[in-house]
Amino acid sequence: MKPILVFVELTAGAPRRASLEALGAARATGAETIAIFAGEGSNSAACSGAQKAIALSGDASSSDALASALAEAVKSNDCGGFMAAASSAGRDLAPRVAAHLDAVLFSDCIGITAVGDQLNARRPWLAGKVIADLASNASVFCATTRLNVFTSSEEAGPDTCDAAAISAEPKARVVSVEAKASAQLDVQEAPVVISGGRGMGEPEQFSLLEGLAAAFGNATVGASRAVVDAGWRPHAEQVGQTGKTVSPQLYFAVGISGAIQHLAGMRTSGVIVAINKDAEAPIFKVADYGIVGDALEILPVLTEAIQKIKAEA
Repeated sequence: MKPILVFVELTAGAPRRASLEALGAARATGAETIAIFAGEGSNSAACSGAQKAIALSGDASSSDALASALAEAVKSNDCGGFMAAASSAGRDLAPRVAAHLDAVLFSDCIGITAVGDQLNARRPWLAGKVIADLASNASVFCATTRLNVFTSSEEAGPDTCDAAAISAEPKARVVSVEAKASAQLDVQEAPVVISGGRGMGEPEQFSLLEGLAAAFGNATVGASRAVVDAGWRPHAEQVGQTGKTVSPQLYFAVGISGAIQHLAGMRTSGVIVAINKDAEAPIFKVADYGIVGDALEILPVLTEAIQKIKAEA
């Protein structure tokens, strides 16, 4: 099987977890895995799962120029696949790379498998109601991997890396980035996520979820699609098929019935705790622990208990 080239996003010189998951997905196919990133002098050994690394020099602020360089790297290394995480950057770059390679792009994949010398993709269709196994006749398999679905490899990355350049003339470039200031952890990064649904009654009651998150200290608040559509919470907090996929160590589903759209975004969580008035709510079928009752009464008690445990620790 030909090698797979994986685009690795860096934060402060270190690979993002989503990119390490993409590397793990590529490595699991049995193909040689090549990590490629923009930035000279980055730590290639941190690219766990990669057997080879390539550092791109030049202006990486232009998506079209970077995509051109990635496509050239696929060709020069005779790769049979190109992969990236389905992050904002990956979703921007991967279609451009696929266009350069005259290939179809399988986006937001939840499975990548090798069948002989061919790579197949598994991804959800129809808001998660159908799971499709797909293959392409293109010479290069192109895919993005859904965040928090794949496991990163335990194999260390290479000690050295090759060099390549971003040489295409950019059509547009980013001149500045202004990050939105927020003290809250992103739902895809937090080890504890406390999500609320319409069962919370009104947007003001989300302060109870924020209080529980503050008690944990390493937690953040998420929301169901219904809550976001109602304008109670920002889209950045939405967990589900049309929101974000999360896989925290601990996930609370509070006042959430458990529609398939929501389950698609959180069912891989380590431990799931459901709090709902309706004992027949579908969420209890995937929960490790369930509490049947009024969340508005349960949350203050739970918050007080966590605060007490933290104080005694």
